[in-house]
Amino acid sequence: MPIRGVSLSVKISSILLGFFLVALVAVGLTLFISWQLEGAAAAINDAGSLRMRVYRIAHHLSRADDPAVDRTTFATELRHQLDDFDRVLEGLHAGDPLRPLFVPKDDEIPADIVRLQQDWAARVKPLVADLVVTPTLENLRVRAPAFEQAAESSVHSINDIVLRMEHSYAYSTNVLRASQVLLIALAIVGTIVLLRFFFLTVIRPVYELQDGVKRMEKEDFTVRVPILAGDEFGELSVGFNQMASHLQSLYDTLEERVVAKTHSLEQKNRELEILYDIGAFLREPNDVDSLCKGFLARVQRTMGASASSARLLDLDSRNLCMIVHDGLGEEFIDREEVLACGECVCGEVAKDGNSLTLDVRAPLFDMTRDSCQRAGFETVSAISISAKKRTLGVFNLYFSAAHPIGDADRQLLETLGQQLGLAIENQRLHARDREMAVSEERNLLARELHDSIAQGLAFLNLQVQMLERALADGKQAEARDIVDMLRRGVQESYEDVRELLVHFRTRVERQDLDAAITAALRRLAEQTGVATDLDVQGDGAPLDAEAETQVLYIVQEALSNVRKHAGAKSVMVSVRRGREGLSVSVRDDGVGFVEGEAEHGPGEAHIGLQIMRERAMRIGGQFAVRSSPGRGTEIRLDLPRQAKVEN
Repeated sequence: MPIRGVSLSVKISSILLGFFLVALVAVGLTLFISWQLEGAAAAINDAGSLRMRVYRIAHHLSRADDPAVDRTTFATELRHQLDDFDRVLEGLHAGDPLRPLFVPKDDEIPADIVRLQQDWAARVKPLVADLVVTPTLENLRVRAPAFEQAAESSVHSINDIVLRMEHSYAYSTNVLRASQVLLIALAIVGTIVLLRFFFLTVIRPVYELQDGVKRMEKEDFTVRVPILAGDEFGELSVGFNQMASHLQSLYDTLEERVVAKTHSLEQKNRELEILYDIGAFLREPNDVDSLCKGFLARVQRTMGASASSARLLDLDSRNLCMIVHDGLGEEFIDREEVLACGECVCGEVAKDGNSLTLDVRAPLFDMTRDSCQRAGFETVSAISISAKKRTLGVFNLYFSAAHPIGDADRQLLETLGQQLGLAIENQRLHARDREMAVSEERNLLARELHDSIAQGLAFLNLQVQMLERALADGKQAEARDIVDMLRRGVQESYEDVRELLVHFRTRVERQDLDAAITAALRRLAEQTGVATDLDVQGDGAPLDAEAETQVLYIVQEALSNVRKHAGAKSVMVSVRRGREGLSVSVRDDGVGFVEGEAEHGPGEAHIGLQIMRERAMRIGGQFAVRSSPGRGTEIRLDLPRQAKVEN
């Protein structure tokens, strides 16, 4: 590879910048010359106008003999002409860059302008100024001859200055034309140089690369392009030649590579088939023993093993227990049925989580037993069964002949061990889920019985006691009222039982939550005589049936606590709906309690509060109790709109 020289971008930037600077200087020079020529032309024009202004003054003086001329007007106009002459002459002397106006600096023209200005101020201007002050006929006759003589000399000087300024202007014009011709020549030469430069640095390397690509398209992999420079195209040429060499090498060994790739694809397809087959089997509903047995049968058949076994780790004893096996003798099973974690090859794998393949004839571990060698196996593989980076056990493959396990097969076996571990873990999780579901159903049934049958039976128990007292006291009317309440209580309990038998159908299926709470308050008032009030505010979309049912049960439990424990005279239920969700509060004026004692102490009140809290958590709500002795109790439930019922 050639030494890296100046980069192509630097070359192009440098030459373009050089031409730009030359062109910028040339254009700037021509603009400066044009500006000077414009100023010189204005100076020639003003210098030539001085002659006309001298003649106008002379012509004006010639009208002085006319008696009809007003002397004051004559003097004023003469003053204006004299001032105009002085202004133009001063402008030639000072110049004006804004106009522009410049007197040529060559051929002593500025010095002649100064001499003209001095001669005019010394000889001519005093004569005219005197006539302005004394514009009489006698003074005119005295001053006129002297003015004509002096004016003639001034006009001669002006003519000489104008002529030399015209010569200077012509010279500058020729310089401008030469500069323009030079610019044209520079443009031609620059174009030729740029074309040559781009041909050598861009066009020719591109052509060589293009020709090389065309030859390579025709499968001429021997093509090489010349390296013309050490710039970017040189690097491209080097890269092209390297690519051509690599392609030539690939083409020469293409058949071997095709065979190797075909073998690799066959290996990958085999691994995918194994993974798909075992993955499909592990997804089937089986117990752990069946999963391990089917898994071992497929892996043993695929790997050509003589025997296999699967051991699971007992977390309590930290022992590996063989649960399934195939192709192993009774003596081997008796010796290897239980291994301690860290014992032999299998225990080492369970301890470290790394797979191992052991040549039984030359064991590598001091803790290796001789069971495999006595059973006639020469190669044993132990692969970890793991899930979520946690070792669950080990499965083994036993080979009667030497059978080295390559990296691809080792990775495949480790992947299969992870799949078996996930399947075993899923089976255990499903079993726990079933246990949790049964426990949850029992808890739910207990809560439903407490909210329905237990409350009804407690009420009936109170009414029976009251009935006994009324009968004992001979109060027939009160007894009839109590019997009527007992009848209604029995009917409600009967309805609750029917409801539980039909999969816990909710009480708000046929009416909205407000109506259900109103009915509960009405029953409380009829049963206890407590004054009840329902305050509903706001509007919003209804909750789902399960959430409304749980809200209703919380309100019913709160009213049941009021009836049993509060000794209240009035109770108020407040329902607030809005965009943020639902808020329900139950407040009574009963005896109250010390916060914390009823919630954590024994008794029915504690059970009721705990059930209400669990119901609130079930639907994603926030449950709070506020109470103090003698000031009543308030139970509040806040249910956000986005809250969902837990499964």
